[in-house]
Amino acid sequence: MTIKSNHKIFLSLISLVLGLSFVANNDSIVHYWNTSRKMSVDLGGGKCRWTPPSYEGIENTTFFKTVVAGYPSGDKRLTFVQMEGLTGLPAKDEWDFEYLGMSNHPFIKANYPHHEGIWGWDDAADQVVMVVRNIKRAMVEYHDILWDIGYAKTWEEAFELIPNLYAERPPLSDFLAWRDERVHDEIKWYGWFIDYYMEGGLMRDMFTNKITTPEHWYMLMMPTVYTVAELNYDLVVGPDTVVEPSYDPNCDKITNGCEPVKVISAERLVEHTRGPGVSLQIANAIDGKHGMNVISPEARGCIWRELIINKKGLKTFIDRDGYGESDYSFTQEHLEGMIAELDRLISKYSSHPWDVKETAQDLVDLLTEHRGLIDADLTEGGYRKMMQRTASAIPQRFESMEKSG
Repeated sequence: MTIKSNHKIFLSLISLVLGLSFVANNDSIVHYWNTSRKMSVDLGGGKCRWTPPSYEGIENTTFFKTVVAGYPSGDKRLTFVQMEGLTGLPAKDEWDFEYLGMSNHPFIKANYPHHEGIWGWDDAADQVVMVVRNIKRAMVEYHDILWDIGYAKTWEEAFELIPNLYAERPPLSDFLAWRDERVHDEIKWYGWFIDYYMEGGLMRDMFTNKITTPEHWYMLMMPTVYTVAELNYDLVVGPDTVVEPSYDPNCDKITNGCEPVKVISAERLVEHTRGPGVSLQIANAIDGKHGMNVISPEARGCIWRELIINKKGLKTFIDRDGYGESDYSFTQEHLEGMIAELDRLISKYSSHPWDVKETAQDLVDLLTEHRGLIDADLTEGGYRKMMQRTASAIPQRFESMEKSG
């Protein structure tokens, strides 16, 4: 076994920085608002006045708490910002819980079980809302966030670059270098992440999609500690081993388990036609829950407009300047890999027993739409050839993961 603890520490540092970023982007809010609740105001007639929540939390109130889970790509921020605007209550990142301590924040942003995440909130949550973004766009934004903080190697380096988050897009050369090193594996992580939540924390191998043992699963959770060869399913589990299903014990800490109560589309949330409807879905997921005083139905569309159209509140990926997402292209092999993973997920969640679950059908609807967009890119020749490139800031923290393959 090859241990590369420094790289694991760097993964943790960067993930923690991502969590702290929403506070750093709003220093004036943090210092201005005290612990009293500042809920957005319903002005009547479908009008509202958006106000930021208290980022200090409300320690003496009991809340029904929601994990906002998603593959790392900036989509969760869009979702929890809606929750904050609708309720006047604050969100907090999984790494903030782990490193800054427990608090009473009712909305929890999580990348877990992706290697950028950590189960930092212990048993504080009651339900999960899963946010799903187009796999191709998710890869672009994931890299954008890494680039924002300079592929930082230390906490000090990362912290200094927090103000860069969501400001602009990186040079194409930086993205292409990372893409050629990481995207094939991240395609597998993307599908594995969805399976984890949809199946309530069932332990699977992301490379074969087979049900696996706890021993193997915990090894998979440490991609910078073990080489790809050391993680091979047949080597660790055995090709003929009959594996009994095991579930992540962390899911027992969530009142309603890890399976999501709602699947949300990040892309649709920002669309002018479908966005208000998605915002209503978010509101419905928390409305009526203990401690959740959601603004009146008539004013909810106004909250969406203030956040998405008028861009009130935290910076998100829609605020980036520079290149558009479509300028960051992939190879034909990458796109075919994405389609293959989407085909697997669509086939699985459109079949029995998933075909009677609303969340599964919402997921299939989203993934089918995403697949069509990627297939159009392939048909139109919208891809690049694989090339070795040198970026202005090579993502060295991924070197161990790449070399070990």
